[in-house]
Amino acid sequence: MAGVITFPFVWVTNTLGESVQRPLIPIALTYANKTISTTALIDTGADVSVLPYGLGIELGANWDDQNMTLELSGNLSRFEARGIIMSATIGTFRPVRLAFAWTQSEQARLILGQTNFFDEFAVCLHRFRNSFEIQPRT
Repeated sequence: MAGVITFPFVWVTNTLGESVQRPLIPIALTYANKTISTTALIDTGADVSVLPYGLGIELGANWDDQNMTLELSGNLSRFEARGIIMSATIGTFRPVRLAFAWTQSEQARLILGQTNFFDEFAVCLHRFRNSFEIQPRT
């Protein structure tokens, strides 16, 4: 396929101390003319993309300026979250606007979920090959 980037699964240690492989992807986030390069977890089971509090602050976002409140589930349900939109760049693909649930949790991982990452990118996970492919919507 043209316009496809293949990434390897990455070995990480989970909260139980076990070594596991995860689809982590390098990503550059831009907000308020500030760009930060980081790594995000692609999570097909997440309804929304999640931005950790500290990363939003580092990008120059102001919590009080975000008017849309959101309710998260699971281990993030006890934290307040607000909607925020920013630009994201993966590899050499053109930047896209992604919506995030900006959580007040400092321990949350940057997550790329159904809204709206999977609207912008086709993702094919090949666990048996220990890789995954990303292709932008054309």
